[in-house]
Amino acid sequence: MFEARHTMDAPTTTSADNGTSGGGGGWFTPREQSATTPGSEQETAEGSRLAAMRPVGRTATADGPIPPPQDGPELTTTGAPAGPTVPPDPGSFPAAPAPTGHQTPEWETPMALWPPATPAPSHLSPAAAQPEISGPTPLAPPAPHVRVPPQCPAPALTASPDAILIRRTMAEIGPVADKVTSYFYALLFVRHPELRSLFPAAMDTQRDRLLRALLTAAEHIDNTPVLVDYLQNLGRGHRKYGTRAQHYPAVGECLIGALSKYATGVWDGETEAAWIRTYTTISQVMIDAAAADELRAPAWWYAEVVAHDLRTSDVAVITVRPDQPYPFLAGQYTSLETPWWPRIWRHYSFASAARSDGLLTFHVKAVPAGWVSNALVHRARPGDIVRLGPPIGSMTVDHTSDSSLLCLGGGTGIAPIKALVEDVAEHGERRTVEVFYGARSNQDLYDIDTMLRLQQSHPWLAVRPVVDRHGLLQLPDAIREYGPWAEYDAYVSGPPGMIRSGVDALRGVGVPSERIRHDSVEELVVIGD
Repeated sequence: MFEARHTMDAPTTTSADNGTSGGGGGWFTPREQSATTPGSEQETAEGSRLAAMRPVGRTATADGPIPPPQDGPELTTTGAPAGPTVPPDPGSFPAAPAPTGHQTPEWETPMALWPPATPAPSHLSPAAAQPEISGPTPLAPPAPHVRVPPQCPAPALTASPDAILIRRTMAEIGPVADKVTSYFYALLFVRHPELRSLFPAAMDTQRDRLLRALLTAAEHIDNTPVLVDYLQNLGRGHRKYGTRAQHYPAVGECLIGALSKYATGVWDGETEAAWIRTYTTISQVMIDAAAADELRAPAWWYAEVVAHDLRTSDVAVITVRPDQPYPFLAGQYTSLETPWWPRIWRHYSFASAARSDGLLTFHVKAVPAGWVSNALVHRARPGDIVRLGPPIGSMTVDHTSDSSLLCLGGGTGIAPIKALVEDVAEHGERRTVEVFYGARSNQDLYDIDTMLRLQQSHPWLAVRPVVDRHGLLQLPDAIREYGPWAEYDAYVSGPPGMIRSGVDALRGVGVPSERIRHDSVEELVVIGD
């Protein structure tokens, strides 16, 4: 229930001896003492094996009123859980301590990913003003955030025992994923009704997030560096929902409960132990990342709309002024909530490099049934107040390199490409930048004038519009007419289908996978919102 390229140290936790309650430390149990006494009369049969779900450590700041929950944490999937009626858990779970200090994690077992992936920026897929908050002023712009990119598969090593068990569980629940999801939320909201307010009222648009996140984890379970960065990103991003350390045990308890019910064909003590170790590690990384972020940045920023430019009937360029400094890198994106759809957040890329006046610009396309996008395009006006989450994304320029850049931007995916061009210009670099701007029609090239003006100002920049006329010429096809591109760093931004075909086309013309950057297609789970 919880949303990177900082490398933050995170402490370790003690894995259960065999994944069940019994000797020694267990899940989320501080090393110094156990949170519960195994075998005590208070523990139920299920409580025994789950009672060790306790985050460890100390708070980063003194406890105080927490920001009101404003969105369903992103592990959401469906609306009011339609599924079996679940009796409340008679077992009690003591409050969990918060994060530990900053100690490098010892990955006792490979990791799998429980929290669902965050929705992608609007260009990849397509929510009343509140009083200002005060918070620590952010420090220097963060390093690029790393997500779980499909082009960076786990190392080709023999799968670990835990990875095999996790993937076996995933294969077992695949055919009944909807039932697993519904049962998970039934457990969570019946046993822990206080957590319901953390989620949006309507959860239908997020139905697939849980399964997609788990599948992503199954693919990358043995790729520890990638998952660590990804989980730190999730932990930081989920601060804006009001997620706290003590919420994680409830999620783990209900996850195990749902998996054990529907993966009966493969579920045994070893499998349960693998999931326990995995979730223990995942949660601790996220908790510690959130605690570290709390020392340097607010959980969210309020921002006032200062300009609203309707470029086409369904595309608007929106400029906002944050209430306090907002550090980000060109090519990144952020989550945004409107006053009309509380607790519903959607992602949008920054459409310019950092500006001296601190203003932020976004390109938003209204799509059918897109609550947030339609509100921003057709309802938002100067003076309205929105909220912003922290910056996310790794599609940034490496200024230590002099490699040329090849940029493919489709539709509103031109927004981060424009930001990258401005970033290169501001650094005074004269590296070649080739931009292919794709659209379905000439009208959809809504920002072509801006891009052509940039081309006139910078001789190292070439902008080529590509209009898809009845499917006869698509953006990925156009790059094959030019090149060679093997020595270029490639950036791809646009709808999911375009990203997939673009990556395939780039590989086909010789661009190494490690030089292709884009936001993860595996995380495009809110198509059209």
